[in-house]
Amino acid sequence: MPIRIQEKDFDISAEIAALRKGDARVGAVASFLGTVRDMNDGSQVQEMVLEHYPGMTEKALEEIASQAKARWDIYDTLVIHRIGPLLPEDQIVLVVVTSAHRGEAFAACEFIMDYLKTAAPFWKKENTAEGARWVDARVSDDIALERWKK
Repeated sequence: MPIRIQEKDFDISAEIAALRKGDARVGAVASFLGTVRDMNDGSQVQEMVLEHYPGMTEKALEEIASQAKARWDIYDTLVIHRIGPLLPEDQIVLVVVTSAHRGEAFAACEFIMDYLKTAAPFWKKENTAEGARWVDARVSDDIALERWKK
């Protein structure tokens, strides 16, 4: 259940290969990659700066991954979340889930991302031509999270 918060970029292919290496039970790998968009709320994003609370963030991500393992028959998870200054097109987050079958892997991956978008202690600031602004959670992210609480 690797959890990493880091400034440096990552290689998706290498990360997936490392997660499934040596586990012949794996029949499905589901992943999600989040990247920095160049536009948000009608403004050109020049840079996004991500901050977090060390220790608290890792603990929250470990709890999210543990909940996924408790809900679905999955083998392993990987969450990598970058911090620091990022430019449009840069990779922000990678979530990978392994399981025997695709249904469990897809569901667990989506669950982890929905919690990351709403409950993980990250703060995002966008630098635009109009100035800097903090990014609030979207109502659509809160709605997506609600379905998992049933």
